[in-house]
Amino acid sequence: MQPIVDGLEQELGDRIRIIRLNIQEEVGRELAPVYRFEFTPTFIFIDAEGNEVWRQVGGLDIQRVRDSVK
Repeated sequence: MQPIVDGLEQELGDRIRIIRLNIQEEVGRELAPVYRFEFTPTFIFIDAEGNEVWRQVGGLDIQRVRDSVK
């Protein structure tokens, strides 16, 4: 999964910020209840105003990310 996310970051890096959290680390454990994620990987798309637009657990639909950035 990391190569896919890295590719999206390279492709869309000027229009999107990707934040990676590890739920085994302190910051990830603290933010898990805030963003209500329990499973990995969980992808949460948040707009510029801080609103959750969509989330996906498991695989990532690359085209959905691209479409959401437009």
